[in-house]
Amino acid sequence: MGWLDVLWNPVWAISTALLALVVRMQRRGRWDPHACTVRLKGKTAIVTGANTGIGKSIALDFARRGARVILACRSEARGTATLKEIREKTGNRDIHLRLVDLSSLDSVREFTKRILEEEKALHILVNNAGISGLPRQITKDGFDVSFATNHLGPFLLTNLLLDLMKRSAPARIVNLSSVNHVKGEVDFSHFHGENLTYHRDNVYNHTKLHNIICTNELARRLEGTGVTANSVHPGVVMTEVMRHYPFMFRFLFNCIGIFFFKSPDEGAFSPTFCAVSEEMEGITGKYCDSDCSLVLPAPLARDAALAVKDFEICERLTSKL
Repeated sequence: MGWLDVLWNPVWAISTALLALVVRMQRRGRWDPHACTVRLKGKTAIVTGANTGIGKSIALDFARRGARVILACRSEARGTATLKEIREKTGNRDIHLRLVDLSSLDSVREFTKRILEEEKALHILVNNAGISGLPRQITKDGFDVSFATNHLGPFLLTNLLLDLMKRSAPARIVNLSSVNHVKGEVDFSHFHGENLTYHRDNVYNHTKLHNIICTNELARRLEGTGVTANSVHPGVVMTEVMRHYPFMFRFLFNCIGIFFFKSPDEGAFSPTFCAVSEEMEGITGKYCDSDCSLVLPAPLARDAALAVKDFEICERLTSKL
């Protein structure tokens, strides 16, 4: 039973919420980004979905460390508001907004083209943006919109920026996944919206499994380049990722979450740990839990042969014919 499922059962909801509180209290002091003295002056970082939630908190942390931060957002209005807020809070003026719609491969190509033209280096890439609970929608590229946004778009974006990151090494790629990947399945027809059940987080879970699988294969391919790639579960976080769910479901989640789930700032701890901590220097192809510890993901996510096949299929799907 996953964390979304428990909301439909009051007994499970209460017991799980209490457990989440205990775990949260125990793990709070494991790694504190505010106590981490690593500076990012002279470093460039890109954070997708940086106008809200976890992405915004990550971008704010990077800005405080002195990095040149590129906010990769779909909404110009919300992105501009976040840019102004981060500049005001940190005093760092080297914060910039670049628009990208990850569900569109053309938009991803336009975004990366501009990055390659304007940026001399890229040291950190955090693929944070994601959606959940959307009904069936097929993009103009022929993909399910959730798979396009959560996996294929970030996959293409990352691969188009790899040469720049190699030239900037040491560099780090951090892909946000979820503990819910354990409920995911691998069926390559899913990419095109076939054989999918559009019920609550089902599609989301599949995409999060693919995130880890392809991150592991990317890490293998990047060995010896000085670029690392890791996936991370940020925890159960109060963000806008569930804005497409029914009102009553969101209401229950928010009522419980106020007391027991992580804030966006707390949800940014483990992704930030992977992106900046000295402990993660040289570590690659790993899955980081919400308490900043390295753990084993689901068995499917560790299947090396499946990883090669998945990566090659994604390469073909995102190639410009």
